[in-house]
Amino acid sequence: MTQDEVLNEFRAAGALLEGHFVLSSGLHSNRYLQCARVLMDPQRAARLCAVLAEQVRAMVTGHIDLVASPAMGGVVVGYEMGRQLGVPSIFFERVDGKLTLRRGFDIAKGARVVMVEDIVTTGLSSRECIEGINAEGGVTVGAACLIDRSGGKADIGVPLAALTRLDIPTYAADKLPPELAAIPAIKPGSRGLK
Repeated sequence: MTQDEVLNEFRAAGALLEGHFVLSSGLHSNRYLQCARVLMDPQRAARLCAVLAEQVRAMVTGHIDLVASPAMGGVVVGYEMGRQLGVPSIFFERVDGKLTLRRGFDIAKGARVVMVEDIVTTGLSSRECIEGINAEGGVTVGAACLIDRSGGKADIGVPLAALTRLDIPTYAADKLPPELAAIPAIKPGSRGLK
């Protein structure tokens, strides 16, 4: 699947947004990719994740026991990747600011885990989830995301498969370009919700 084909899936779902957005990382951007809108169509989710699952199979040597994702953005894509890879899928939730397993989820010692995320920008949520996997006794053998917004620059500590890599500029709140500063900011993500 080419970058244009991936972005066309986002456009068709009304998920490639333009304006002024505050990302989960706290950085600002003029473009936002709303994966929840892409994943709300089960056929589209299956189509995209089938391609991503093939990339994961090519990237990971050996078997995969489990998919683990950070909530909220990684829950649906993690589930579909688990389905595509034929393994269970679990997710970490933020409790008191830390990603934690709840709902009776656990990771068997030595389990070979792929961390799956919707979007990687700075890689913070991905790194936190990988730390959680490893702290639970799992071995993170790779990671995957629909979109790598860092253009391949985010280092999450393990190989990262992505449907496409985009280099979308991000800005600190005190370093906004004038055209972005002139537009009210919207925070569409879930991190920091009360």
